[in-house]
Amino acid sequence: MLKIVTLVLGPVQTNAYLIADSETRQAAVIDPAWDGDLLRNEAAARGWTIEQIWITHAHFDHIGGVPDLKPDPGPAPVIALHPAERPLWEAGGGAALFGLSLPPLPVPDLALAHGQTLRLGRQTFEVRHAPGHTPGLCIFYNAEAGVCFCGDLIFQQSVGRTDLPGGNWQALLESIRSQIPTLPDETRLLSGHGDETTVGEEKMFNPFL
Repeated sequence: MLKIVTLVLGPVQTNAYLIADSETRQAAVIDPAWDGDLLRNEAAARGWTIEQIWITHAHFDHIGGVPDLKPDPGPAPVIALHPAERPLWEAGGGAALFGLSLPPLPVPDLALAHGQTLRLGRQTFEVRHAPGHTPGLCIFYNAEAGVCFCGDLIFQQSVGRTDLPGGNWQALLESIRSQIPTLPDETRLLSGHGDETTVGEEKMFNPFL
């Protein structure tokens, strides 16, 4: 069974998701926004081992906790990022635009691609490339659990911004309309900010769908 713990972290209240296969206790963090030590403590308290870090996109408020997720001692978690996000990653997520800075980030280990399958214990996730908010934004869909981690692609009755470098409004709308309505209505959408919603709710109430 897929277990999900949500922590709201960092200067702009970003949702960081700690997920695990309850049987194998293998865990991943999706968008370790800030305070990586808190995420490590949450995992340890449940007897989970963080083996992977999946990044929906490389804005600073989604990656600020990465440096603190390296265990001491022990191997570092595998970091998965779309190649189109590398320039933003290497620029510290654009933190300087907001008067902030991040410590040096490690080099990502795994290049994400559309249609790729990620495995966490016995759980499988489909990677869907959904550019617009940033060029390499990816969402992670687990059909068995009926959940999609969608970063800043779509929010409850709203969508991601495109006024930051690399944003593209038409690409964002195309990504939303091609990726979200194709999921079952009951699919939970866990976004980068705010409350969770469902595909069905967004079909009914989101003005951009």
